[in-house]
Amino acid sequence: MSESVAATSTTPAAKRTSWFMPHRVAMIVVFAAIVILVATTMRWDWIPQYSGQLAVGIWRTLLLLFSSAIVGFLFAVPLGLAQVTGPRPLAWLAAGFCGIIRGTPLLLQLWLLYYGLGSVLAANPEFRREYPELFYYIRQAWPYGFLALTISFAAYEGEVMRGAFKGVPRGELEAAKAYGMGRWTMFRRIWLPRAIHRALPTLTGDTVLQLKSTPLVATITVVDAYGVISKVRQATYLTYEPLLLLALIYMILTGIMVFAFRYVENMVPTKR
Repeated sequence: MSESVAATSTTPAAKRTSWFMPHRVAMIVVFAAIVILVATTMRWDWIPQYSGQLAVGIWRTLLLLFSSAIVGFLFAVPLGLAQVTGPRPLAWLAAGFCGIIRGTPLLLQLWLLYYGLGSVLAANPEFRREYPELFYYIRQAWPYGFLALTISFAAYEGEVMRGAFKGVPRGELEAAKAYGMGRWTMFRRIWLPRAIHRALPTLTGDTVLQLKSTPLVATITVVDAYGVISKVRQATYLTYEPLLLLALIYMILTGIMVFAFRYVENMVPTKR
């Protein structure tokens, strides 16, 4: 009897009815009232003037996010694997790298790269003379933002992948060996996919955190979405409206990312 009640409570009709529960209706009404109040009592006439810059800033934010997350994850896989399989000196180096990067603020790492390494390279006349094409990129700020975000993501996901690799049931690997799979084939077809699937929920949260870390690049003159909003605040002397719009932008981007990761998770068949 209890099983039938549980089954009927999860039907589409039951889910639609649950939206009309009193507390949910009250929350929807309050949220709608806040949206109407914000839209009607605050100044939004500046948006058309800065819409082009906002679009470019959002594009730069997304470009920094996905490029640093993809490249960082490519480094995270060997970092996690080295800590699980060794050899021991390599495992110590990988663990030390992850510990140092995770133990220091991202803003400090960003400033050390930009104001430290960047200043040294930019002030070196021999480097400028011998590598003029590379010097063109050294003078800009975005490579240091990309490098800092990539290193940070690699360190955090390296620890995640270490746990994911260790969490794959050993029986699955033994079964792969029994079928005659080589080490590389077993890693590519069994160990890595299973570890990534186990790490997906954590990877979702860390990617969202990576999105929230991108505004730090504005401190080294990279004009991302946050950098554009800062310019709007300085030009219009408005405080709340630009920040509310920025919060809405990040909420929308976060929602899209979470939905995409959930879709990928649900595509992988699992025993229930």
